[in-house]
Amino acid sequence: MATDQPTTTVPRPQAAPATTTTATAVAHPNIALIKYWGKRDEELVLPRTDSLSMTLGIFPTTTTVTLAPGAGHDTVTLNGQAAQGEALRRVATFLDLIRRQAGRGEHAVVDTVNTVPTGAGLASSASGFAALATAGAAAYQLDLDETGLSRLARRGSGSASRSIFGGFALWHAGTGTLTTADLGSYAEPVPAAAGLDPALVIAVVNAGAKAVSSRTAMRSTVQTSPLYQAWAASSAGDLTQIRAALLAGDLHTVGEIAERNALGMHATMLAARPAVRYLSPATVTVLDRVLQLRQDGISAHATMDAGPNVKVLCHAADAEHVADALRGAVGSGAVHIARPGPGAHLLPPTT
Repeated sequence: MATDQPTTTVPRPQAAPATTTTATAVAHPNIALIKYWGKRDEELVLPRTDSLSMTLGIFPTTTTVTLAPGAGHDTVTLNGQAAQGEALRRVATFLDLIRRQAGRGEHAVVDTVNTVPTGAGLASSASGFAALATAGAAAYQLDLDETGLSRLARRGSGSASRSIFGGFALWHAGTGTLTTADLGSYAEPVPAAAGLDPALVIAVVNAGAKAVSSRTAMRSTVQTSPLYQAWAASSAGDLTQIRAALLAGDLHTVGEIAERNALGMHATMLAARPAVRYLSPATVTVLDRVLQLRQDGISAHATMDAGPNVKVLCHAADAEHVADALRGAVGSGAVHIARPGPGAHLLPPTT
């Protein structure tokens, strides 16, 4: 005879509700005053030397990352155009890194508006990957502080580690084994005297893409230039001295150190085999104009990244005068004035 037994209802598995997670971040490029040139490890993007930069208040990159559950691949749009080839691969590889850290698997739709001239030595990758790291971490709910974001951004582009911070930032090379160096290689803010009021006047002599990428030039310089090791050793002393000058509010000395560090870096490239030459005749004309400004009593000093364009450090009060002097030297190029800018940050969600 059957007896009534309590029954247990096992609920049917339910699909997780479809959710869309979106985050938008803005980041600005930075210009190194003590240069990053040469990797200790390319996969982890570990530099051979420390570097120091100023984040700019112009040329922002705005990036939106939207998770796309069910999508079979990442979709990337740059300035309204679908990214392909190496550009798409770099973004997808970086998103894979975020996904591994977050324990997530969804692909994403990435939309980036980049106002930096891409590939012209104006740090477009710095603002680009700082914005992608900030938006991507938020979209995938990866809880990182600024140090963690800097470490993450480094994996996309080394200089992006510095664009996480506003003003002046120091990127530590990291020491020890690759594992410990990976943990120790990140940027942090650098203090400067309260009265320091710097500007960078940017002389764009050529906004086109470089014939030789920074990555290729960097590798060739480290491997073949007989001047590289000497420059790397001297860069450590430059860093110590420029930090002291920033604290003292001595912008003239900051400029002197930045200029010699940059010219030394380009000397290592010229000594590479074969030589890597980014300086154009227009670049030299601008450098001559900077020297003339100093002879006229204006504190102005040049720095250059991997490209022909020149950035001139000066007092903010002199920036318009410096810009006027450089306009006659750039021909059809452009001259921009940048003050120190903010670090990477999330924008409020739109409703």
